[in-house]
Amino acid sequence: MSRDIIGRRAARRTGLGVALAGMLLIAATYGMARFGVGLFAPLLAVQRPELAEVLGWAAAAQFTSYSLAALAAARFVDRAPRAGLLLAGAAAALGCLGVAAAGSPTMFVAAVFIGGMGGGFASPALVPVIDAAVPPRASATAQSLVNSGTAAGVIGAGLVASAATSVGPAWVLMGLLCATTAVAAWYSARARADLGHSDRTGPERRSSRTPQPGPWRLLAIPSVAAVFAGTGSALIWTFGPLLLTDAESVATEQAGWLWIALGLGGLLGIFTGALVRHLGTHGGWCSFAGALALASAGVAVSLLTGSTWIAYASMAVFGAGYMGLSGVLILWARNVWPGSAGAGTSMLFIALATGQALGSAGFGLALGAVRPVVLAALAAALLVLCGLAALIRNRQPAT
Repeated sequence: MSRDIIGRRAARRTGLGVALAGMLLIAATYGMARFGVGLFAPLLAVQRPELAEVLGWAAAAQFTSYSLAALAAARFVDRAPRAGLLLAGAAAALGCLGVAAAGSPTMFVAAVFIGGMGGGFASPALVPVIDAAVPPRASATAQSLVNSGTAAGVIGAGLVASAATSVGPAWVLMGLLCATTAVAAWYSARARADLGHSDRTGPERRSSRTPQPGPWRLLAIPSVAAVFAGTGSALIWTFGPLLLTDAESVATEQAGWLWIALGLGGLLGIFTGALVRHLGTHGGWCSFAGALALASAGVAVSLLTGSTWIAYASMAVFGAGYMGLSGVLILWARNVWPGSAGAGTSMLFIALATGQALGSAGFGLALGAVRPVVLAALAAALLVLCGLAALIRNRQPAT
């Protein structure tokens, strides 16, 4: 067997290990440290009622910290991605431990603020790590695998929330998982001496040690599309289980299974790269936006009919659509800013989070005055607009 064949096989094994480690880091920092607050809200309200009134402030703090971390990451992760991995794990772990110990509203909001930074560091840092470790032909699939970690984390957090009898030990466990996965991701990428110093997308990048962002106008269309996606998806992320249990489509004690259904559907996000190869970035985006719109329409139908199976199916479709859509954002950033994919990912994920914040606030204000069915229909309409936004023509690299 030739040395070239042995070397290629070793590279594939290394790339797979890095991708799996990255997936686990995303699972911990997003699915647990970030979305875990919403999953544990009912238990927090029962065991620590003094925290119930600041859950909204905690969500706002988490959005703010995520955006700040992603903005900071855009400035250094393409040069020092391994540092971003460690920062992601440290912030998420510290935030989880803070939630476990929080006995006052101020401490709770501060802990959630710190924990929210984990995802903001993790996603941008993993983009250049995967690009360096995985062969170019498999890079899109590897990025999709890593991004699907959110779905795995939501499933894990849902199971922990369903089994937990106390908030403290559950959050300590999730904090340990955040720290462990960050070390694993850093360790798997430690041998890549080229990280931060090269890129296989073009000779202009290989000749420079400092990644350079592309023209900002190339991010305009994906940013607008991401804001619409975040706004439309906020209804299910923030209020979906609440609306479905209030309408008695799903029993309150079964609400955790809605999140598990979402996570199981989200595992299909692994195939995002393959879909984008066949349909292109814009075609893939429109497909996943359509899935999200269908999921929101399904929630509206479940609210009207009380159908339990439609509720679970809608959450699963939502998970698949959302993980796929966020995966396309990563690939879109790599296409339009090939010399600075980590920074581009940061900007697009900030746009997505901004839309989620706007949607959560807007739908929250409208809940008392507008029927939930109407809100679900409005969310579906926003997600249709999200898909149409990608069809706007712009002078950017062909996808």
